[in-house]
Amino acid sequence: MTRIYTLVNQKGGVGKTTTTINLGAYLAQLGQRVLVVDLDPQANATSCLGVDKLNVEGGTYEALLGDESIASYVLLNERLNLSLLPSSPSLAGAEVELVDELARESRLRKALLQIADRYDYILIDCPPSLGLLTVNGLMAALSGVIVPVQCEYLALEGLGQLTQTIERVRSLLFPELNVRGVVLTMFDNRTNLSNDVVTEVNNHFPEQVFKSIIPRNIRLAEAPSYGLPISVYAPTSVGAAAYEALAKELLKSDGVKM
Repeated sequence: MTRIYTLVNQKGGVGKTTTTINLGAYLAQLGQRVLVVDLDPQANATSCLGVDKLNVEGGTYEALLGDESIASYVLLNERLNLSLLPSSPSLAGAEVELVDELARESRLRKALLQIADRYDYILIDCPPSLGLLTVNGLMAALSGVIVPVQCEYLALEGLGQLTQTIERVRSLLFPELNVRGVVLTMFDNRTNLSNDVVTEVNNHFPEQVFKSIIPRNIRLAEAPSYGLPISVYAPTSVGAAAYEALAKELLKSDGVKM
């Protein structure tokens, strides 16, 4: 069974790409066949996995606007045993080009379903916006949405807007869309604010907040500049331990044996 999760938050800087990459890396390390889909024109997930976004020959742009199988555009990182459908700057124009396309909101879902049986997990990293690219990501979230939330006050304001968008997509396009879980990121146990945000998010999403909380950690901030996930860059760091715990928590709740 293939599980497709979309990681989304229209607020930038909340650890969405960091969570996509590191969750994917640990799922792969734990024996799962994983595909990361970079749906962001900034191509941060692509860069974080050591791929030069300026030299990408095909990827999510073709998935949204092409009619052929995207299998040939998937890149395998043999060191990580992790696959990537990369992004590139050309994706920036896709939102305009999609306007006149038939079934424009479900183009990504259609493309991914052609190759889904090759993977146990597909993780989609959305741009920090609520436009047509993100709607495609939500429509492809057949197993649910994972929402990374930074442990800061302003993150709570954006959460309400995101919830409204999910509700609109659910009511108009995809009734089965659900929030699979909320990941609390950049937690600082030295501040009352971080603890207050944890309490508030748990009140908003009872039973949906992952117990594994991602701390603020300098190693997590450094790893992308080396094109590596934390599991390789600093496997003994507290950030690595947190993402490994998150991956195990997700597998357990999905009923996957480790």
